[in-house]
Amino acid sequence: MSDHAVLHVKGRILVGPDEVRDELWVVGGRICYDRPAGARDLTTVTGWALPGLVDAHCHVGLGTQGPVDADAAEKQALTDREAGTLLVRDAGSPSDTRWIDDRDDLPRIIRAGRHIARTRRYIRDFAHEIEPDELVAHVTQEARRGDGWVKLVGDWIDRDLGDLAACWPREAVAAAIAEAHRLGARVTAHCFAESSLRDLVEAGIDCIEHATGLTEELIPLFAERGVAIVPTLVNIATFPQLAAGGDTKYPRWSAHMRRLYERRYDTVRGAHDAGIPVYVGTDAGGSLAHGLVAAEVAELVAAGIPPVDALSATSWGARAWLGRPGLAEGAPADLVVYEADPRADVRVLAAPRRVVLRGQIVG
Repeated sequence: MSDHAVLHVKGRILVGPDEVRDELWVVGGRICYDRPAGARDLTTVTGWALPGLVDAHCHVGLGTQGPVDADAAEKQALTDREAGTLLVRDAGSPSDTRWIDDRDDLPRIIRAGRHIARTRRYIRDFAHEIEPDELVAHVTQEARRGDGWVKLVGDWIDRDLGDLAACWPREAVAAAIAEAHRLGARVTAHCFAESSLRDLVEAGIDCIEHATGLTEELIPLFAERGVAIVPTLVNIATFPQLAAGGDTKYPRWSAHMRRLYERRYDTVRGAHDAGIPVYVGTDAGGSLAHGLVAAEVAELVAAGIPPVDALSATSWGARAWLGRPGLAEGAPADLVVYEADPRADVRVLAAPRRVVLRGQIVG
């Protein structure tokens, strides 16, 4: 689109959950709420417009066996884009995806560097696998490689114990989180179980991924500290299958995974009701498909989160949390247009009418 070409979006512009405008224009890739003078090459799109959706737990460049090549990473990013996901917080990847930043047709990515895990306590070839005395150095390294986030693996199966267990001593995570904050990075952690959560939160962590181990006892602590959760319910749906695979060798772990699955909706609803920030993430990459953002929003609603709050968790609220603009005057024109009001029925998100990225219609 040339400097004088204009995209006109009209219908209902959902600037916020309660702020609705009738139209906007895109000039030079940016949003304008006043009709530009002398505009030509006008293209009009009609419908209900939202800020580009956010997948706050996604892995571009990661496959079932670890890092993937650029062609596979491109397909992942394009799949997310077609689903309306225009902003990704990449919650750990062993691949260098900086080349995506030079592509105007691919979603914007906020990286958390590579996962940092305990030795032999995570999926092979996904993470740096280290011991506690190396944690601060690796957090420093990944904070400098990322875009303001670092990702820890907070718990995983301990094969000697036969169940999920915390990966890090409290003093090690406290020192590592303090160093990340000193460097201006926020820290998140993969956590399925209950055992690691108190130490991580009291050490100052900013977010917990999955958070299936969140209990009534821990919810007030999360709320008091303002620690966000990204439940990834479309991933938690795989727990029964995972548990079945471990029944013979790790029956204690399998039973634990089933309990976490069975209470997943109560856990998420309890967190939301207590005021804990909840955001949308799919855990795409690895073994889970990309493009599942609409399904995750629907899962949050199934858990009992009000539809507008679930919508905010992938749009207005998620963008504010990640420090990225929505549909503000002068903001980059990243938006998705739908046939109907997604506030009334979040299932609308599964069928974008138009996807606009950096001011260009890309889908």
